[in-house]
Amino acid sequence: MAEPATPPIDPALQGLRTRIDEVDRELLDLLNRRASLALEVGEIKKREGSVAFRPEREAQVIDGLKAANAGPLKTASVAPIWREIMSACRALEAPTRVAYLGPAGTFSEQAALGYFGSSIERVACASIDEVFRTTTAGAADFGVVPVENSTEGVVARSLDLFLTTPLFIMGETSLFVRHNLLRRNNSLEDLQAVCAHPQALAQCHGWLSYHLPDVERRPVSSNAEGARLAALDPTLAAVASERAGSEYGLHVVAPAIQDDPHNRTRFVIVSHPERQPPPRASGHDCTSLVVSVANRPGAVHDMLVPLKTNGVSMSRFESRPARTADQWEYYFYIDLQGHPDDPALSRALTELRAVCSYFKLLGTYPLDVH
Repeated sequence: MAEPATPPIDPALQGLRTRIDEVDRELLDLLNRRASLALEVGEIKKREGSVAFRPEREAQVIDGLKAANAGPLKTASVAPIWREIMSACRALEAPTRVAYLGPAGTFSEQAALGYFGSSIERVACASIDEVFRTTTAGAADFGVVPVENSTEGVVARSLDLFLTTPLFIMGETSLFVRHNLLRRNNSLEDLQAVCAHPQALAQCHGWLSYHLPDVERRPVSSNAEGARLAALDPTLAAVASERAGSEYGLHVVAPAIQDDPHNRTRFVIVSHPERQPPPRASGHDCTSLVVSVANRPGAVHDMLVPLKTNGVSMSRFESRPARTADQWEYYFYIDLQGHPDDPALSRALTELRAVCSYFKLLGTYPLDVH
């Protein structure tokens, strides 16, 4: 039987494809011109001893391009495109080593790639503690750690580690978290345990309770580790991303099983102050700090007065037990709008420091508004 003839290509379509190919070559030439300029910038930075990555500069570039965009390219597409361009150009200046909670396929890895672009040296770590240790020791230039989830609240371990390490926050990014039930077998039968990070298991509590009420929930170090284990044992399933499923050859048995359809996780980017200077003001900044006050009546009120009198907005206020001899002592994690270069925020921080028994500036960084 003869094969059906291939339909002829519409001349108009062929003409458009030819023009697209021409534009692609023009884009490649322009990208190489940009890369050449980036190399020149890199040489100047080396002579000055300055760093390759400046988050406030990249934020300003993207803001300017978004404002200049006249379409039909969607403005929301501008940021990810230019992050990849800047990532490739930055890699020509110096390699960027980024630590994150691994193994391959975690949401932490996805957040790292979304923030820095794919032209980085990936340093997968077995735990959040290891991310902090690796970055503190200089085996990575930056670390990416989760700090807050829209369903389950703060990631306590990340907050606690800020008290005992010298790392500071120099950026943030948030990620839409879509959890999937992954398994070697494309069914729910003969399933003995579901493996995932404790936060992910909590974020899918409702679905798991309804569909798998008698199946063990087994906490592991990361969702991708759960996917790795599920790939080795047909009686196990994982709660993880589609990317993790592809990485380990698993079926998506049930998609989007998170209880909150708008589930998001906020990550912060950390670095060592001896290797990375704090970002300059970008125009839309956040300042994070951790403080403590004496255990006396009105102490928390007094702590908030400097913010009110100086007109400083607070976007986040979390408390964590201090784990000291006094069981009623707490640390307060606070996010403020603005940069310490702003006179009002500078005054508020000075006055706040005076009324606190403990005060640590965790970092100032551009808000994730892209």
